[in-house]
Amino acid sequence: MPAADPPKPPTVCSRSMTGQPARIVALGAAVGIGAALIANVFVFGIGWLNDLLLISPRSRMMETRTDLLATATVVVPAIGGLAGGLIHCLIGERRPQAPADLIAAVQSRSGHAPFKDGLLSGVSAWISLGFGASVGLYGPIVHLGGTIGSGLARVFRTDVTGGNTAIACGVAAAISTVFNAPIAGILFAHEVILRHFALRAFAPVAVASVLGFVTANAVLPQPPLFQVGTVEIRHLWEFGWFVVLGVASAAVAMAYMKAILTMTEYAGRLPVPAILRPALAGAGLGLAALWFPEILGIGAETLRLAFIPGAFTQWELLLVLTLKLLATAWCLGMGFAGGVFSPALVIGSLFGALFGSVLGSALGAELSALVVYAVCGMVAVTAPVIGAPLTAVIIIFEMTGSYELTIAALASVSLANLLASRYYGRSLFDRQLADRGLDLSGGRSTIILDSRSIRDLVSDRCVRIHPETPVEAARRSMGRAGSADACLVSDDGRYCGTVRLQDLVAVDAKEPVGHWRDPEAISMSAETSIWEAMNQLREFVGEGVPVLDDDSRLLGTVFESDLIDAYLELLESTRREEHAAA
Repeated sequence: MPAADPPKPPTVCSRSMTGQPARIVALGAAVGIGAALIANVFVFGIGWLNDLLLISPRSRMMETRTDLLATATVVVPAIGGLAGGLIHCLIGERRPQAPADLIAAVQSRSGHAPFKDGLLSGVSAWISLGFGASVGLYGPIVHLGGTIGSGLARVFRTDVTGGNTAIACGVAAAISTVFNAPIAGILFAHEVILRHFALRAFAPVAVASVLGFVTANAVLPQPPLFQVGTVEIRHLWEFGWFVVLGVASAAVAMAYMKAILTMTEYAGRLPVPAILRPALAGAGLGLAALWFPEILGIGAETLRLAFIPGAFTQWELLLVLTLKLLATAWCLGMGFAGGVFSPALVIGSLFGALFGSVLGSALGAELSALVVYAVCGMVAVTAPVIGAPLTAVIIIFEMTGSYELTIAALASVSLANLLASRYYGRSLFDRQLADRGLDLSGGRSTIILDSRSIRDLVSDRCVRIHPETPVEAARRSMGRAGSADACLVSDDGRYCGTVRLQDLVAVDAKEPVGHWRDPEAISMSAETSIWEAMNQLREFVGEGVPVLDDDSRLLGTVFESDLIDAYLELLESTRREEHAAA
């Protein structure tokens, strides 16, 4: 008898498998171009405002009227803070959105970043930076890129996985655009936002990053953040000092993150309306900038000067480093919209230059160029803050093309990230989310399970008995339903406890069944998460757990089997997203 031909795959599945990759790559291309255009316009607009409002070093040098310059230094940041506070009233959570919100959206598998809130947050950050606030440039650009990606995902009508990928595409394009570093953009999207390296996500993210790079250089190309000439490591033993610099930089990074979170907590206790806090922060920043204008804005000029030997004395490096750290914590804690990436670059470069300068004086030896230590410090402080050591190192390689400098930076980053993550957390973003109740330390599956309530798993397959029902009638009701337990419910539907059939076997048939309720019975709220419910059931013995509303009325029962099914289904969907090839 001839062997049967193997079954042919369904035509519908074939079309979906060939059409979906093309669609998601097209989405990545659209997101990459859109995010790059937005990022370039954003950066150009900040520079234009800085020049117009006497915030940029160039405009300050050209202004001859000292009274006008002093007035602008104090008043402009205060006005920017007031405008930002007013904009925040229009945002859903009444606070500017940031990269941490993108991480939360992707890790909880919502695949959605609110478009209006994202754009309003971008406008607020543009005003903050344009008016001189000591906040970061790259965080808002990253969030805008993710917002563009999420918006286009809805236009393309993608599923949750496609939405998460689109957010990552926007983030990759944003990093690629502002740093001229497409490889770093791809790494950042996977390392910080997606936190996995699925083949399905790699192609669209890579396309978005590359097109972002090309678009950025074709439309309003921006000057590089810094330029480094040919450098070499003079002595191999200096790599030991690069590692020491990394350890010290971890302490600086932790102090920076701690200052921001502490200031945020302190600002919440101030007897000042939230809408006015950024204005107060702007006025305070402006007053300090009368003596130390280096703390205004993102500090790109200060970063470049840190690479030049003799531009700052050792005491000046320490002073500007400290003031920049405090100014950034003050502005972000008080409610200015902005990021933490740019200030971390400035603080790290100043610290690295200070370390190299002090080391050279102490050893009395001719060390490698100061820029080597400045770059190592810059990367070693920044990587723990954003939780992206690989991205930080690759940015240096793509921006400088120097393999030796990249290896030196890698030596510093390795221990910096290890120590900071051990004693403070993976990143500032993770700490911010933990303070909002979203703990990422348990892994993605835990987050997803903790974000889903048991409400949809509630079943009405439960025996309801009045507490005054005779035991004999209760036994018959449970026998007919084939149930080993029953819920006691009052006349108004309130849950009064649980009885077990085994406890009623040798009991007087005429006694009220309510006398034999199980004292160890547990119940749950309908809003209990699947993760919390599974933990509560670890010591549970029985068929199901009563589920109550806010008024203690019985809604139904959740069964262990239904919880396990939901758990396995969520894990399977996560596995498919993280490991599928197409």
